[in-house]
Amino acid sequence: MSEHRRKTPQPQGGGRAAARRAAQQSSGRRAAPSRGVTSESPSGPSGGDSPYGGRAEARRAAQRGGGSRRATEGGGAGRGGGGRRRGGGDGGHEGPGRGRGRGPQRPAKKRFIDYPRAGKYGFRRWVPSWKLVSSLCVGFLGMLMGIAGIAYAMVEKPKVNEAAEAQNNVYLWDDGSQMVATGGAVNRQIIGYEQIPEAMRNAVISAENKSFDHDRGIDPMGIARALFNMATGGETQGGSTITQQYVKNSRLSQEQTLSRKFQELFITLKVSNDMKKNQIMEGYLNVSYYGRGASGIQAAARTYYGKDAVDLDVSECAFLATLLKGASYYDPAGATDVDPVQATEKLNTERAKKRWKWILDEEVKDGRLSKAERAKYTEFPMPDPPKKNAQLEGQTGYLVELARQYFLSNNKDGVTAEMLSRGGYQIKTTFNKKKVDELENAVQKVYDSKIKPKQRPKTDTHVQFGGGSVDPKTGAIVAIYGGQDATKHFTNNANPTGAQVGSTFKPFVLAAAMEYGKRNPALSEDQAVSERTKVSPLSIYNADNKLKIKKYNGEIWTDENGKEWLQANDGGESKGNITLREAMQWSANSPYVQLGMDVGTDKVKEVAMAAGLKDDEQMADSHVPSFSIGTSSPSAIRMAGAYATFAASGQQREPFSVSEAKFDGKTIYRHKDAPKRAFDAAIADNVTDVLKNVVEKGTGTPAQIPGRDVAGKTGTTDDNKSAWFVGYTPQLSTAISMYRLDDDATNKNRKFEKMYGTGGEQTIHGASFPAQIWHDYMVGALKGKPVLTFPEPGPIGDKVYGGGAQSPTPTPTAPTTPSPTMSVTESPSMSESPSPDPTETCGKFDWDCQQNNGGTNSGANGGGPGGGSTSPTTTPDPSTGGNGNGGGNGNGGNGNGGFFGGPTG
Repeated sequence: MSEHRRKTPQPQGGGRAAARRAAQQSSGRRAAPSRGVTSESPSGPSGGDSPYGGRAEARRAAQRGGGSRRATEGGGAGRGGGGRRRGGGDGGHEGPGRGRGRGPQRPAKKRFIDYPRAGKYGFRRWVPSWKLVSSLCVGFLGMLMGIAGIAYAMVEKPKVNEAAEAQNNVYLWDDGSQMVATGGAVNRQIIGYEQIPEAMRNAVISAENKSFDHDRGIDPMGIARALFNMATGGETQGGSTITQQYVKNSRLSQEQTLSRKFQELFITLKVSNDMKKNQIMEGYLNVSYYGRGASGIQAAARTYYGKDAVDLDVSECAFLATLLKGASYYDPAGATDVDPVQATEKLNTERAKKRWKWILDEEVKDGRLSKAERAKYTEFPMPDPPKKNAQLEGQTGYLVELARQYFLSNNKDGVTAEMLSRGGYQIKTTFNKKKVDELENAVQKVYDSKIKPKQRPKTDTHVQFGGGSVDPKTGAIVAIYGGQDATKHFTNNANPTGAQVGSTFKPFVLAAAMEYGKRNPALSEDQAVSERTKVSPLSIYNADNKLKIKKYNGEIWTDENGKEWLQANDGGESKGNITLREAMQWSANSPYVQLGMDVGTDKVKEVAMAAGLKDDEQMADSHVPSFSIGTSSPSAIRMAGAYATFAASGQQREPFSVSEAKFDGKTIYRHKDAPKRAFDAAIADNVTDVLKNVVEKGTGTPAQIPGRDVAGKTGTTDDNKSAWFVGYTPQLSTAISMYRLDDDATNKNRKFEKMYGTGGEQTIHGASFPAQIWHDYMVGALKGKPVLTFPEPGPIGDKVYGGGAQSPTPTPTAPTTPSPTMSVTESPSMSESPSPDPTETCGKFDWDCQQNNGGTNSGANGGGPGGGSTSPTTTPDPSTGGNGNGGGNGNGGNGNGGFFGGPTG
């Protein structure tokens, strides 16, 4: 037997190097024959190769860290850690055979966190061990418990009295002084547990939190039950417990943030541990909001039933518990200011009755009410109608409600009506106390001196005025008149009332004519849209009474019944061919109805909306000719804002009533000025110049303010059912409306009544009471303000002819002598000769005289088909002049509607 010299094993590295070498040798290769000397043995294989173990052997080799090797005694092949090693067996044993040998191993380096895992390969290297997972879970839970402990120690229990003191909202005038502090109809009144009826406590527990008596403030089953019933559409109590709701309500924060939810959870646990159930119930019912400004059960009992809480019966308690689900949707009086679609009286009443009945039935199921007692309550306990806070009487209630609605619609922080009702907000309005008082006094002056319902019950009852005043430079609403008393007349007359605006709509027609132009009747409809002629205020239109209105292409316009539209003027007066400037001055209807058809009533609507009117604010059908003379009924605020666009040379600003709002001392809303260009300054300034002429020489003379530039327009509707005056100076734009209802403003089916004889006047026009109120208010509002003038208008548009008026351009077949039409259009009195100032013959407020102030320019229109004189008149007497069509004896002012109805004048 021969001795074989064995080479000293070399230390083999483990880890990745060994794994790579093992992988390289695991592809099916066998080990090479040993280069050592072998001895034969009759009992073993004769000098054969020892095969390598393939992939499995490679993995085992890698797991051994490269420190082991395989050896064959008597000249076998040995392998370890992925490298070849020579060897002659262990200890020089004779004869062929296999043996194992280990080389020196590198000690494994231990890590605190074994991740990625050592000794694992592929995806197993990234799968955490159970020890690691367990450690992480324990550590995470420990951290949460630490955070929870700190949070639990830091939070404080809510204090009901502090919440109650923060209930009111404070509304400020534009100068920062306080207007009113109010949270609604009543303030919260704290009462003790013994004063809360047991029936109220039972109703709330059955409706809101059945496990209240024994839960720890958190009810997982209640949350699951709420989710299940929500998914199946069933009626259910909420997922929050009474304790949670108490915490949420008393904190006065309804923000839906993760931090607030965590705080609510910890406070709930602390409250549940530190307070008794009767204390929690007392606090909850004293801080909860029941609608109509009532916070707390005592205030709710007085608001809805006019009694103390202790006197409520089982049925009334069940209804008040219903309100806790959301007063805006369960108050039978409705809450259309919150949701005009879903919060109506009808829908709210249906919801309230259904939930009231359900609560009573749940009390029986829970053993809190006997069946015999339940049987007594079959009729729904309808609450009293809403009452108004005495603080909100006069104009204050209208101002507060207008600011409230504006803030809710425009704040970006998600403040809801319910959040605002809980109080704590400071809202700075744009209302100027001096101007509000001036407007109220101007209206009251007319009521006191002219409106006599006891003397004239058939004509002077239910007479209403509305008003809005806007700063053209900012859009701020500085004053409104909403009615005589917000606690008695609930509708705000400064908002939409349904009163048509009449001829105060005509400036938008003129602006559209200058903006878009008259369509060419000789072209196709498509060509006419693109090829238009811009219109000058000096353009000539026919102002005859009962004028046949035509489409732009000359076809007679007919209604859906095939009847022709014959447009009437006030008093049936015909003025012949006059300029658009004069037609506005005397408020002739037929020229502006035809002009609207020539331009397109759709374009008239676009201009009106660009100026500031809203399509969703009672805008009339724009597909009929009468649209151009004011069948729409926007609010006084909107009309003042739209005319302010003319005063601002075409810059439009949205009227706004809130400049800033704060909560807990932090500013949460601030108005941002965002002017838009409605139309070119040249258009706006020309409209202003035309309306300035109305006040100086036309139907608007009662609105004159000596020493100041004033532009404005009167408006009266068909059958004398409403009257308007809308006018402006460079600093202030104001609209005044007047109408009469067949009942007070709470009658939803009210109808507008004719105002013939109202206030002792034969007829009511915009030039009468509305213009007087406008004048008296503006004089007071502008007192001490600098005198400013309107910009000088530049030339604009072309002199076009419409409504049958013919151009005087000679033709080869024209007679050598001037035609009557030529004489009329060339007459300097048409646009240049001065008209007599109505104030020369009429008193400033002599409305009977103003009603017949038409015909001043009628002499210039003499000479018609009947062969009258064609020479222009030089006498200031308005009754002299031509004898033809349109000559003399006109009665200007406001008309009586189209042949088929519609606003005029």
